[in-house]
Amino acid sequence: MMKPPLFGKGQRIGLFGGSFNPAHYGHYMVALYALKRLQLDWVWWLVSPQNPLKDPHETSEYDERLKFTRHIARHPRFVVTDIEEQVNSRNTAETLLALGQTMKQANFIWIMGADSFANLHKWHNWTDIAQALPLAFLARPGYSIRALSGRASLRYANSRVKTDQAAKLVTRMTPAWVFLPMPLRPESSTAIRNLNQPARSSKQRARTHKG
Repeated sequence: MMKPPLFGKGQRIGLFGGSFNPAHYGHYMVALYALKRLQLDWVWWLVSPQNPLKDPHETSEYDERLKFTRHIARHPRFVVTDIEEQVNSRNTAETLLALGQTMKQANFIWIMGADSFANLHKWHNWTDIAQALPLAFLARPGYSIRALSGRASLRYANSRVKTDQAAKLVTRMTPAWVFLPMPLRPESSTAIRNLNQPARSSKQRARTHKG
């Protein structure tokens, strides 16, 4: 049985999903900026067991990612959760279905980077996601323009909320979405993995040799 984090009825909660492979300060700033601009009570970080659009061979062990995400997301209003592992979800649409009863008790919004919004149309049952809760996407280097001209943006063009009205988005009827500009961060999970690849390869060779 799923055990969501504690929250108060009617509170404003952002769901921030991702592989966090690994989590970094750029993720932290996206969550923090969303917390403030959307006037949220909480941001729940949903660590994905495995993103279906990414190579599982490049994804670190779940417990390792969960632990490090908790290390990065140290803030009194952030909660790092294993909800998707609890319900054995492999995509956001499944996660939102599992959270159905919980979502009736508070006001939820989905938080993502511009890179995710640019590719939202590739997500499983992506239109169901847009109907389930409002969406807020935040600027990421090299992706904001692509996201604003992408398939999701065009399909829901009439549902866009102005940036200065972002705080009202959480209680808006769906579909509804907003783009939040923010100071760009240079961090990238891919770059961090590539930087650490030699060290990881050495460890893998050591394990193979011992075996």
